[in-house]
Formats: sequence, C-alpha cells, structure tokens
Amino acid sequence: MRLQYGNSKSLSLKAMEILSLDLTTQRCPLALLLTKRACAKLLSEQQLELRISDSGARSDIPRYLLNHGYMIDTVVNDNTQLVMLVKKGHVSTC
Repeated sequence: MRLQYGNSKSLSLKAMEILSLDLTTQRCPLALLLTKRACAKLLSEQQLELRISDSGARSDIPRYLLNHGYMIDTVVNDNTQLVMLVKKGHVSTC
C-alpha cells in the first residue's frame, strides 16, 4: 500500500495536495493500521482521501479518526465503498 499524490494545480504547495489511500482490498485491522500510518504523515493543511470497502473498517476507521481529532468529510457512502476526505484537526494523536 502506497500513498499517492492526487492532482494539484501547484506542485510547490505540497500542503494543498490531496493524498490518496485505497484500502478497498484491505480488511480490518490492517486497514486501520495503514490509516493510522498515513495520518501520522499528514501536514496540517493536507487532505487524505480514503477508500474503504470492508464493513468492519467502514465503522472502525471513521470512529478512530473522530476520536483522535481528525475532521472527515464523506464523499461516497454506498453499498460497495466509503470514500472520505480526512484532514488534521486542532489536536491529533495518530
């Protein structure tokens, strides 16, 4: 699993880039562990797009993120996957 940078208008503004982590082939607890690692690398203004399909991870990961001060915005939540944008909150302990 590798973090990928999404499209950005300015490569010099690394903080504005959106990282992407596709966890659709991962199950909990590995999906949660990979999420924690990716969150630890986020800069204060970066966003992380998470794609999750495992039912356990779909409930555990948002709960973990909210309990640890991250802000999440749900983009897609259907029968096949959950796609969220994650951003560091004021206090984060990933």
